[in-house]
Amino acid sequence: MAVREILIHPDDRLREICKPVSFPLSDDVKQIIKDMADTMYDAPGVGLAAPQIGVSLQIAVTDTVWRSSEVRHDPDNPGGSRELKVWINPEFLWKSDEMATWEEGCLSVPETFADVTRPAAVRLRWFDMEGEAHEQDFDGFPAVALQHEFDHLLGKLFIDYLSPLKRKMITKKMKKLYK
Repeated sequence: MAVREILIHPDDRLREICKPVSFPLSDDVKQIIKDMADTMYDAPGVGLAAPQIGVSLQIAVTDTVWRSSEVRHDPDNPGGSRELKVWINPEFLWKSDEMATWEEGCLSVPETFADVTRPAAVRLRWFDMEGEAHEQDFDGFPAVALQHEFDHLLGKLFIDYLSPLKRKMITKKMKKLYK
């Protein structure tokens, strides 16, 4: 298990636009993906994008099942089952006009939560670790989590959807807590 340090806002590396990944994956990139999964589960979180560990590549990992309340509170499976998803070079093909508001948090903005409004449903194209292309529609929490993680690949954080005053207060708090 290789857990990496998670970068904390306002680290400038979180604002970089990530480069596409080429196939076949190198051993280094495969190791980065394994480290990302280990780091996400250790944090614990439901998603992690490569820039959050200082890697400027279009890769994210998610597991929206592992941390869901239904799984977490299952007395027969207290640790929850795992359903790791790897997203390489993701691209939104469509976003719904219907919007949904969810409370979001981020491993790079610890102990901070805010309501964010995003499209309620999305259609996504991405590649898996073998380089095979996939396309699928998502709605509800998975759609929100994917939009959140893929924003990281464009140098955006969930706090960018908040008012300038709230963003400034959160940035000041992060600077103070993580000097």
